[in-house]
Amino acid sequence: MTVPAPRVRRRPSAAGRVAPFLLVVALLVPLGLQLTQNWRLTGDTRDLAVRERLGVAYLRALAPMTDALVSAQTAAVTGRSVDRSELGRAVEEVAEVDARIGTELRSQERWAGLRAKIEALGDRHPTDPEAAFPAYVEVADLLLALHRKVRESAGLIHDAEPDSFFLQSAVGQDLPAAMVATGRLADFAVLASRRAADERERTLSELAALRVAALGSAAEVVTDLRAALENSESTKLGPSVLTPLDPYQRAVESLAAHSTPNGRGGLNLAELGGARTIAQSTARELAPVILGELDALLADRIDRQDRDRQLAAGVAAAAALLLAVLGGVLLVAARRSTRRDAEAHAEPQSQPRPLVPAEGGHQPEPARWGAFDAAR
Repeated sequence: MTVPAPRVRRRPSAAGRVAPFLLVVALLVPLGLQLTQNWRLTGDTRDLAVRERLGVAYLRALAPMTDALVSAQTAAVTGRSVDRSELGRAVEEVAEVDARIGTELRSQERWAGLRAKIEALGDRHPTDPEAAFPAYVEVADLLLALHRKVRESAGLIHDAEPDSFFLQSAVGQDLPAAMVATGRLADFAVLASRRAADERERTLSELAALRVAALGSAAEVVTDLRAALENSESTKLGPSVLTPLDPYQRAVESLAAHSTPNGRGGLNLAELGGARTIAQSTARELAPVILGELDALLADRIDRQDRDRQLAAGVAAAAALLLAVLGGVLLVAARRSTRRDAEAHAEPQSQPRPLVPAEGGHQPEPARWGAFDAAR
C-alpha cells in the first residue's frame, strides 16, 4: 500500500496576477476623467466670473461719469457755467480704474480717446449752446461705446446665468443709454424753443426721434430688471431692485407725458426739465443697486465653483488613496503567492513507499513461530 504524494498548487498565470490591477484601473480611469473634466469646467466658469467682476468694477466707475457728463451738457446748453469739478472727479476715478485693470479689459485705447474729448469740452464757450450740444453728443457716444467695450472684454455679454445677464444688460447698456437719451431730449427741447419758425418741422422730427430713443431705453431698463427678477433664485434681488425701480418707472412715465408736444407743437420746458431731473436722480440711485446685486451674484458663483473644486479635489484624493491601498493589498498577495510557489517547487518529489510497522507493533512471521518450533 502506498501513500499518495501531496498535490502541488497550480501557479497563477501572469494574466491572473495582472487582472486585479487592471480591474482597479478600469474602475478609476472613468472617475479620473470625470474629475478632470469637472475641474476644467469649474475653473473656466470661475475665471469668467472673476473677469466679469472686473467689468463690474469698471462700470461702477463709469456710472457717476455718465451722470456728470449729462449734467455738464445741460449746463452748456442752457448757457450756465459748467461745473468742471464733478466731471473732473469722475474722470479721475475712471482713470484710476483703467490704470489698474484697463490692460486686462483692453479698454485703455478707448479710454484715452474719450478722456481727450472730455478735456477738449472745457475749451468751448458756454454761450454757444448750438455748438456745445453736438460736441457733447459725440463724447456721450464715445462713453456708451466704452460701456460696450468693457462688457465685451469682461465677458458680461456672454454670461450664461439669466439673472446676471439681464442685470448686466440693464446697468451696462440700457441705463447709461437711457440717461444720455433723457438728457438729450430735455436739452434739445431747450434748443428747439429758440429756433426759428422755418425750422419747426425739422426740429419736431428730431425731437420725436430723441423722445423715442429716451423712452425706448428706459423701457428696456425696466424689461431687463423684470426679467432678472423672474429668472433669479436669489431672495435678496427682488426687494433691493424693486425699491428704486418703481420711482424710476414713474419718472419715465412722467417724462413721456411732458415730452409730448401740445397741439401747437410746443413743450412746457419747466415740467419737462422737472421730469428729466427726477428721472436722472432715480437712475443715479438705481445704478449702484444693480451693480451691487450683479457683483454679489458673481461673488456667490465664484464661491460655488471654489466649493465644487474642493469637493473634486477631495474625491480625487480619496480615489488615489483607495488605489494605493488596493494596489498595496494586491502586491502583498502577489508576493505571498510567489513565495509559496517557490517553496513548493524547492521540496523533493515524494515517491510511493511500502508500509513499515511502527516500533512495538506486530513481529514478522518467523519470529512469531520460533518458540513453538523449539518446544517441538
